[in-house]
Amino acid sequence: MTPEEIAGTLTKLFGTAAVAAIAPGSWQVETANFRLLVLLAEDRTWLRVLIPIVPIEAAQPFLEQFLEANFDETQEVRYALYQGAMWGVFQHNNATLASEDLSRAIAHLIALHEAGLNDVFNRLIENRIRQIVQAAKKQGQSLQFTMQNLERFYTEGLLGEIEQTQEARDQVLSIWRYQLERLWDEIEA
Repeated sequence: MTPEEIAGTLTKLFGTAAVAAIAPGSWQVETANFRLLVLLAEDRTWLRVLIPIVPIEAAQPFLEQFLEANFDETQEVRYALYQGAMWGVFQHNNATLASEDLSRAIAHLIALHEAGLNDVFNRLIENRIRQIVQAAKKQGQSLQFTMQNLERFYTEGLLGEIEQTQEARDQVLSIWRYQLERLWDEIEA
């Protein structure tokens, strides 16, 4: 893609007010919700598109989940660490890049930005629930007994918040029950 085609694609996606050329071969898209950087290599062979996701301090507990997402879910975009932040990154050989590919990659990057930590947090939680199911099954517990233990832990204050209302506790236990029922039969002891 030529620089003019890149600028045209960005303008088509975001409008002229949001797109600014910050240097030759470099653009910044600034919206109310995100800032996107588009950088063409000096020799114009590679294009890189970047969007900040979260500060590294927030991402640190989830690095394993970010890397798993890179392997399984992110398709042509990737998570990467740079200058104290977790970024969404798309890199492509500029000679073979089409406008549709750039538009699709930008949409994926924006989706990563909007998800923030939600997807990796959910991946972590599901992994922990799988571990609980596996441990319960190794101990010969039934789904019903495992759920009763969780209810007891909430009642005794071992799980949940100190000031948690009964309604909030019931809601959390309902989510636990759903997740345990969903995963129970597919997990081996």
